[in-house]
Amino acid sequence: MQFDKELDARGLNCPLPILRTKKALTDMTSGQILKILATDPGSVKDFQAFSKQTGNALLSSETVNSEFIFFMKRK
Repeated sequence: MQFDKELDARGLNCPLPILRTKKALTDMTSGQILKILATDPGSVKDFQAFSKQTGNALLSSETVNSEFIFFMKRK
């Protein structure tokens, strides 16, 4: 998937991946896509909830070698 910015949140535990994502999204314009890399297993539910609360679309979520990859579109 094409993306405009990448955020490496590997090694960070809740709530840091979400906080870093929120900060990264504020620097982006509407419609841009952020790729997030995380290792916290709780981040899967966290990003689903964050998407619902903020209106930023969670385009995809996948797990590769115990790393989580998320693509989020800025509202």
